[in-house]
Formats: sequence, C-alpha cells, structure tokens
Amino acid sequence: IQQVFKQLFYMINAVTLNNLLLRKDVCSWSTGMQLRFNISQLEEWLRGKNLQQSGAAQTLEPLIQAAQLLQLKKKTSEDADAICSLCTSLMTQQIVKILNLYTPVNEFEERVTVAFIRNIQQKLLQERNDPPQLLLDFKHMFPVQFPYNPSAITLDSIHLPASLKLDFLNKV
Repeated sequence: IQQVFKQLFYMINAVTLNNLLLRKDVCSWSTGMQLRFNISQLEEWLRGKNLQQSGAAQTLEPLIQAAQLLQLKKKTSEDADAICSLCTSLMTQQIVKILNLYTPVNEFEERVTVAFIRNIQQKLLQERNDPPQLLLDFKHMFPVQFPYNPSAITLDSIHLPASLKLDFLNKV
C-alpha cells in the first residue's frame, strides 16, 4: 500500500509541476498559496492514514518548492540567495521557467525583472550541474519491492504426500 501511494503522489507531483511549467496563467502568488494548502491537505491525509513512512510526501518536494517559489519576494540579491538555497529539488531550468512565467495577479505585485532572473540563473549554473530537462517524467515507475520473510520450516522436514505424484522430486 505504501508503494502504491508513493507512486500515486509522484504522479500528482509530476503532472501538477508540468502544468505549472507550461501554463503562464497559473504562475502567480495566489496559485502558490492554493498549491501549498492542497499539499498540506495531502500530507495531513497521509498522517491520518499512517502512511508518512511511505515516502509519498517526499515525492511532493519539487511541487512544495515551486509553490514556495511563487510566494517568495523576487527583487533583491538576498531574495535570489534565498531562492537558490530553498529550491534544491527543482532543476535550474525549472526555476528560471517559473520565474519567467510568473504573472502578477493584482497591482501590488510586480513582474520578475530580467536582471533578477539572470542573477539567479548565473548563481545556479555555478553551484549546480543539473541535466537539461524541464518537465518531469510522469510515467516514471518506482521499483516494486516485496519483503522477504523466511519460513521457520526447514525443507528437509517437509513430507510430500504420494497423492501429489511428485515422484521425480528427490531429497538430497
């Protein structure tokens, strides 16, 4: 069950983050607030079902960071440093894309300046060596793991009835 929910939450993360990276109309401060609230509801549900050890919540980390990125201030070099240190699960291209798509919803917000985006891009390129990939693979499958529980019965103590007609089996 834990592995199923880890896979399901990864798919939720990948599809949502890919939509965020492809749609300018959803890259705003209010969308960041909605995402963070919805993610906290999912995390609370996991705790309520005692699935916090499944790793499902960790698969949502890129989406959590994208939501926080939408909510952070984006003006000074201190803001750029904060973004670089916070967004460790997002790739450089994803951070830059979200900043480029960021759309102010009301008159109190401002667009992210090109100079600010270039500043972040330079810092991230110096610090990281990310693959040139923008979208997440939502078809990625985690390997299924079956627990091994050894039997307390030894094989030489097993008696095979003659009615099974397994005469070809020999005890060694």
